[in-house]
Amino acid sequence: MTDETIFALASGAVRVPVAVMRISGPASAALLGRLCRRPPPPRRASLRTLRGPDGEVLDSALVLWLPGPATYTGEDSAELHLHGGAAVIEGVAAALVAWGARPAGPGEFTKRAFLNGRLDLTEAEAIADLIEAETPAQRRQALRQMGGELGRLCAAWRERLRRLLAHQEALIDFPEEDLPPELEAAAVAEMDGLAAELESHLGAARRAERVREGVVVAVSGPPNVGKSTLINRLAGREVAIVSPVPGTTRDVLEVRLVLGGQLVTLLDTAGLRESADPIEQEGVRRARARLAEADIVLSLAETPEREREVPLASTQEVIWVRTKADLGLTAPLAPGEIALSAVRGDGVEDLVREITAAVKRLSEGGEEAVLTRARHRAAFIEAAGALRRAVAAPWPDLRAEELRVAQRALGRVTGEIGVEEILDAIFGEFCIGK
Repeated sequence: MTDETIFALASGAVRVPVAVMRISGPASAALLGRLCRRPPPPRRASLRTLRGPDGEVLDSALVLWLPGPATYTGEDSAELHLHGGAAVIEGVAAALVAWGARPAGPGEFTKRAFLNGRLDLTEAEAIADLIEAETPAQRRQALRQMGGELGRLCAAWRERLRRLLAHQEALIDFPEEDLPPELEAAAVAEMDGLAAELESHLGAARRAERVREGVVVAVSGPPNVGKSTLINRLAGREVAIVSPVPGTTRDVLEVRLVLGGQLVTLLDTAGLRESADPIEQEGVRRARARLAEADIVLSLAETPEREREVPLASTQEVIWVRTKADLGLTAPLAPGEIALSAVRGDGVEDLVREITAAVKRLSEGGEEAVLTRARHRAAFIEAAGALRRAVAAPWPDLRAEELRVAQRALGRVTGEIGVEEILDAIFGEFCIGK
């Protein structure tokens, strides 16, 4: 809990007919009393005249008084449904500051909800994901996470680890007791099974991250092969400069769009070639780096040779594209190759279908996965590794230490253990007023 009272627009900074201003903290009731002289009954929207410190009328607004702890933040709170004019909002904000409140920082309302036990860290992250959702898949994934599935799963696993740890501690503290060997074998088998459960969820983690962050599709090829023209065609607008001069694209250009209900980030990269120009050399270096990180690579060329420079990884998919088909193909298409004219649009629908299918393959099952962020995956990897070491450990004290490591790793996922250093980073992603 904190002795500071904060406020912010929950409806965002854009101009709207009705602006919702949230207040949270111990002075909420006093501030409401000063604003409207006659506070409404708890949890009942009431029309009130709002006045500033000098008695001037600021607005006629719907007001809600929400006493804690049964509120979003767990604190005394209030909502002001104001007319959306800038003068009204500024006047009310100035009055609140004059009476001792302060503007909230990014994600501060949700951070207080977490600190006051109203939700765990995975649920808080899901709120941020829902606010930022651009696709139906992202919305569905965030809503599932908000339901607390990952938190409940971690809590159940930590309880199993607690029981296993108690068993190992008993062996350490009472070594003279001759416990049946089958009990120890059963405990080790449960550690092995729990590690397998963690690893099964890790298998879908990268797919879930692709749903949340988007699938990265990089367009690769030599200079003047039609990469920027294709980017413009796929984006449906002029986002990249198209020029007959080789090496025009120097930096990596990103375009976001939705294909098949999934978020996709297209990367227009510099043409891959040797160059004496230091600026173009840097562009090629950045292109190769981003190509290596991409989920899907569109490899463009005017000739059928497959000796194209494509940095392949085990998880990458490559779609081979023959460009400038409007000028005539110099050789038959290779199996799986797509003929394309980005200028006329020939073959673009075939390419979009191929990209959409690849995106679906890479993100399939991601909506149902419980691990949606890299930090979740890192914690599960650490916990699973500790359990595998516990299974292999010859003595109870070594097994007990590895079980503690696994417990701490799962506790970091939900925010129960050692998350202070990452709180600012997580809640800094939120918008003001949430």
